[in-house]
Amino acid sequence: MPLLLSILMTCIVSLISTLKSIGMSPQLTSQWLGAWGISWLIAFPVLLLLLPVVRKATSALVRAA
Repeated sequence: MPLLLSILMTCIVSLISTLKSIGMSPQLTSQWLGAWGISWLIAFPVLLLLLPVVRKATSALVRAA
């Protein structure tokens, strides 16, 4: 799940960010793929590190409610 989530989220966010930055230009695909690759390389390990913390926080919130 973390692998697919990180792929989808970084893909969408990097596309939006690249579109906002350079618009619909001929370089869009290459710029977007470069941004997406860097984003995913950072996001996936961070997601793996933070997942246990998020699970505990979610559990605490659900228990409190």
